[in-house]
Amino acid sequence: MNRYICDADDFYINVNLNTEMELPNNRDTVLHFFEQMKKGFPDLRNFYTRENGDLVLEGDKEQDSYRWLAIEPRRLCSGVMNPETPEHAFRQHEMVLDLAPPLLTISLLDCEALDLMFGFDFNFDGNHDEVVAEALGVGHGLEGLFDLPRAQVINFEPSLTLALSESCQLQCRLAVETRTNAYQVRTREFGDEQISVYFTVRQYWGTGPEQSFLESLRKQREVGEEILERAVIPRIVRPLAQVIASR
Repeated sequence: MNRYICDADDFYINVNLNTEMELPNNRDTVLHFFEQMKKGFPDLRNFYTRENGDLVLEGDKEQDSYRWLAIEPRRLCSGVMNPETPEHAFRQHEMVLDLAPPLLTISLLDCEALDLMFGFDFNFDGNHDEVVAEALGVGHGLEGLFDLPRAQVINFEPSLTLALSESCQLQCRLAVETRTNAYQVRTREFGDEQISVYFTVRQYWGTGPEQSFLESLRKQREVGEEILERAVIPRIVRPLAQVIASR
């Protein structure tokens, strides 16, 4: 059972390996890498090229839970939507980071940063920004603005980045993304898009750590899950779910 998905309509764990140089995109290299990933996860069956040239291998997106991979010009991406357990996602991410150096010729020297992102999506047919402001609060200094005549919140997307090391090369970022606009608030005609909460742990390289991608991911996971349990779930995710449920 995934202990994170009970509070959100969708939950996902993504990893992005950002590089300084462009990744290889020749046919043999890309297909060999994707074929090796497919051997580990046979549900990765759909291969295609996006209009912008990104190369994608993914599972069945019609299912509630599916896997996907993407090779972009300077970013290698791995994601799992609604994994049965976090371990189901991290097995894929670890395989990607294990195969990427030899098969895609990505070295530690070439790495800009490694991102581990936990995402939570909430369905809500209404003013997203108003719900987020109610659930999370706007802070004592801004509360008086709600007393203005006919005031309605039409944009509230809090974001915070923290350094987790003295060198500032290990960071975490919390961001809330809403998807309603002034027209929808005015007409009360809301779409079916979701409110998203993104929590990302990022490790920068450069003159940074002497550790492998796998070692870094495991450390980022440990740090990220601790912060999720201590702060993000109880103070951000759960209050947002409770306010939405009350509407």
